[in-house]
Order: sequence, then C-alpha cells, then structure tokens
Amino acid sequence: MSLTKKIDFALIIGVQNANPNGDPLNGNRPRVDVSGKGEMTDVCLKRKIRDRLQDSGDAIFVQANERKDDGMVSLKNRYDTFLKQLPEVTDEAQEEKKSKKGAEVKKDEIAKQACKKWLDVRSFGQVFAFSGKDESGVSIAVRGPVTVHSAFSIEPIIITSTQITKSVNGDGDSDVKKSSDTMGMKHRIDKGIYVAYGAMSPQLAERTGFSDDDAEKIKAVLSKLFEGDASSARPEGSMQVLKLIWWEHNCKSGQYSSAKVHGSLSVNADGSYVLNNLDGLKPEEIDGF
Repeated sequence: MSLTKKIDFALIIGVQNANPNGDPLNGNRPRVDVSGKGEMTDVCLKRKIRDRLQDSGDAIFVQANERKDDGMVSLKNRYDTFLKQLPEVTDEAQEEKKSKKGAEVKKDEIAKQACKKWLDVRSFGQVFAFSGKDESGVSIAVRGPVTVHSAFSIEPIIITSTQITKSVNGDGDSDVKKSSDTMGMKHRIDKGIYVAYGAMSPQLAERTGFSDDDAEKIKAVLSKLFEGDASSARPEGSMQVLKLIWWEHNCKSGQYSSAKVHGSLSVNADGSYVLNNLDGLKPEEIDGF
C-alpha cells in the first residue's frame, strides 16, 4: 500500500568549523546565496539521505563512486544489468513491440520495476536517459513523492579561509626537482544554523509505490544525516542535526498546505525555535543524533 497520509518535515542543522557544502566552481568555498546566507543544496542533502539509507541496507540506484556496493561501475551499467534481469513484460507489449502503445507499456513496466527495486527511485524519482539499440536505449522519467528543499542559514555566514600545504606530487622520478608539497586553500564557516524543509505527497506515492514503511525509513535516517559522513572538510562532530520536526497529516490531501506548515516554524540564530499552533496538526519533535 502506498503512503496513506501527507507528511511535511523540517531539519535544523548545526555547523561548527566545517564546510557544509563546497562550491566546486568557486574554489570549494561554502555556498552562499546573494544575501550572504549559507546554502546546502537539495542535491547535497539527498546524497546524504541516500548514503544513510544505503548504510541501512536499502538498495540505492544513484550510489556515490566511493560507496558502490553492487559491483556496477556506472548508472548505465547498473540500469543495463537490472534490465537484463527483468522478465518479459506483458503479452500485449510483446505483440505490439514496434508500436507506440507497446513501447509505452514497456516503459511503464520498466519504471514500475525500477521503483520496486530501488528506494531512492520510488522516493525522489529518476530520469533514465540512456542511449542504446534495444530496450536499453530509453528515456523514462519517474516523478518521486519526496521533495527536499535546499537548506539556508538563519544569518549570513562568515567564511574563514586558511592557506595549507598539500602533499600531491606523486611523480616518482628522482630527476624531477619538485617539492612534494604544494600550496592550497581550505575554507570553513566557524558556526552556523541551517534549516531545510521537505514534504511527501501521497498522490505521487501512488505512482511509485512509496509506502508508509518507506517514509519511516527516511524519517529514521534524517535525524542522523551526518553520521558516517566525516571528511577533511567536515570533521567528525562538526555537522549535526539538532532537531527533526515531523508533521503527519490525517489524510492524503493534508490539513494544511506545505507552505503554511513550513511557515509555522521560526528558527533562531542559536538553534532554538518556536512552533506556531496549527489546529489539529501537532508535529513530532525529534532530537538529532
């Protein structure tokens, strides 16, 4: 059974001496918007959700290069292997294989099976756009029921940049007179509070098979989004989900719009917050790990 109730959620994230989301087009400096507020993109947040779901043993289609656990070298390779394992779709599709109707039946069945196999596909959706001479040459768009906004800091951030030396010269030729150290820059913000919002749509969940159990899986990983995510830019303990606010409506259409629900949360620069009362909709307030 697909998702039975509309869900809204919010994440309050604390950052201390870390680079929450570097911009590769700007020397990997922390991302900022035009007003100077820090930003973590929705792509960045969904990457971390996927990683935590993968840590929990769920099948993930869009895997990070350093976290591949199924032997596939690319998304195309993963898709092609999946396609070869599919049973024959339907008699109708076989009989009308060359017709537009048959092709659409085939695509619908591929999308259905992809959603069934991979949790991130039935959650966030996916565009399968690969070239090929047979069924591997497809363009299939799956629209997912889970949306995640970019996170923005409550106040403009101050970026601290430090010059460092990096040991990157891997040339083993003894005749090359080069130092093994080169100069570089490392960027961080000293402290910041970020807020991200998201929602889950039962109407779109009907198309992908996203269920109440799937929603609970995402709920479980949201509160520990940065566990196992440490790096030089984000040392262990420098990123933390301070609070997960979880609104579960009593029907598929929702008691209030997502805009009104998200607007009921006011977050302060120190991470404290105020929740305005919404009649009949009481949120669950969950501490982060």
